[in-house]
Amino acid sequence: MQKSLLQHINNPKDLRRLSKKELHKVAKELRQFIIEIVATKEGHLGASLGVVELTIALHYIFDTPNDLLIWDVGHQAYGHKILTGRKNIFHTNRQFGGISGFPKRNESKYDAFGVGHSSTSISAALGMAIASNLKGDFDKHHIAVIGDASIASGMAFEGLNHAGVSDANLLIILNDNAMGIDPSVGALKEYFTNVKAGKSVRRNNIIEALNFNYSGPINGNDLDAVLSELERLKHVKGPKFLHIITTKGKGLEKAEKDQVKYHAPGKFDAATGNIITKQDEVLAPKYQDVFGLTLVELAKENDRVTGITPAMPTGSSLKYMLSEFPKRAFDVGIAEQHAVTLSAGLATQGMIPFCNIYSTFLQRAYDQIIHDVALQNLPVIFCLDRAGLVGEDGATHHGVFDISFLRLIPNLIIFAPINEQELRNIMFTAQLGLEHPIAIRYPRGRGTMIDWKTPFEKMEIGVAEQLSSGNKVAVLTIGTIGNTIIELEKYLPKNTISHFNMRFVKPLDKKTLQQVFKQFDKIITIEDGTIVGGFGSAILEFVSENNYQNKTIKRLGIPDNFIEHGKIIELQKIVGLDKPSILEEIHSFI
Repeated sequence: MQKSLLQHINNPKDLRRLSKKELHKVAKELRQFIIEIVATKEGHLGASLGVVELTIALHYIFDTPNDLLIWDVGHQAYGHKILTGRKNIFHTNRQFGGISGFPKRNESKYDAFGVGHSSTSISAALGMAIASNLKGDFDKHHIAVIGDASIASGMAFEGLNHAGVSDANLLIILNDNAMGIDPSVGALKEYFTNVKAGKSVRRNNIIEALNFNYSGPINGNDLDAVLSELERLKHVKGPKFLHIITTKGKGLEKAEKDQVKYHAPGKFDAATGNIITKQDEVLAPKYQDVFGLTLVELAKENDRVTGITPAMPTGSSLKYMLSEFPKRAFDVGIAEQHAVTLSAGLATQGMIPFCNIYSTFLQRAYDQIIHDVALQNLPVIFCLDRAGLVGEDGATHHGVFDISFLRLIPNLIIFAPINEQELRNIMFTAQLGLEHPIAIRYPRGRGTMIDWKTPFEKMEIGVAEQLSSGNKVAVLTIGTIGNTIIELEKYLPKNTISHFNMRFVKPLDKKTLQQVFKQFDKIITIEDGTIVGGFGSAILEFVSENNYQNKTIKRLGIPDNFIEHGKIIELQKIVGLDKPSILEEIHSFI
């Protein structure tokens, strides 16, 4: 029986003691190690399997961590983590208290930059390279590994534009597998496809036109070829660009064949690749599917309805409209700023754009929301998926800032449905025509079973709903966390609380609030967003403006710090938004 090489590799120095021939065995073992752990612990799979050879070659040829290595985006970095001292704790990946699913500076000296969102690596690596030059260190290498979907982003091109006129010792490696989470899109993707097919002549090379020393494309899953080219590039000064072609999911047949599903497949059989599913379990629809299927319903009746997403057609479920109305639905790639302003342009011409962006990714288009949409008061409909805590992806992906950063923008309506039917109703209402743009935020995951035959109801903008009547405490909730209060009321003395589903953060239902503050001396606000500047802050502003300072207000929400990764129930407990904590807060307030 052959001895394992991987078990003796605790850092890249151990790797560099091996012969190049032995690295082939390391690659096989590393790929199997990733498969076996992710099969039971879950996580991102396909991207890391595709770069096993590249990962080994980079740490073998370059002097990491002295040479700086950045992964863009970070879900391709599992092999990197395993080879850089985290092999024995890799089973804790993305689990509460365990290591992060993405490179993280305070986790390891080998993680040169935190990368949860995409397209940042070129700018960051260039900044590092410039810093090395200023310090007089002209031998240090700075390497950015960027995917073909990530490099299509505007920020990546901003970095390329600057790097091309620098003398930075910078190596950009394009990991080209024609995939992001979904298949890559756009003219740049078609260009790289032509390059791979040998249809692009040298004088038309986009990268060389930007003053990079271009090499490739080479087979990124051919370890010997990658080692050889990296060794050569190590001695080339200035900005360099290596184009490699890899197969996402390499080494697991089912992952290679269904690259979208096996991006993050959940639990699966490590031997066969078969995804493990619970049999005969009837599940409520995901909020994303309620959005996607409702949009198709509306598009069938209203030919002005359009759908836009930046590279997340599967995650957002815009895939349904892309399938049924391909000319009215658009995956614009990893380009949130473009997605927002494209939507604004559509709105100027009387179209009804539903711009679907994960809450955490909307942050990347903040200026466009303000200047291109709200300032011009264009009725763009923002559908913000993954609002609130999202779980194992952690701090880079929690959608906890949207209420706060959107609330200060003039003209913008902010709505959070308590359930799927309210989501359907507000989408129906929005496409009938609004005088302002609207942001509709809803969480990741499933809610309750719904009856798809229930007719749509037009909602009145800025009107709350009273769900229960009591005489001691008013509880004001926004969004799906209101369901927690509905469930907890059976554990409270009868007629204790009056629960108000506020629905709108902006405009607030001031008529209802006036009644609440006249009737109650104690008010609790509950939200699944940051407590700084959020829904509770809006209520405090109302209190100040209306001279209700004699009232006692308790605000529950996400505290003023970044929340780590873990199961949502674990994170809710940490921030005090789990059921026992909320129940205790209400009891203490009665």
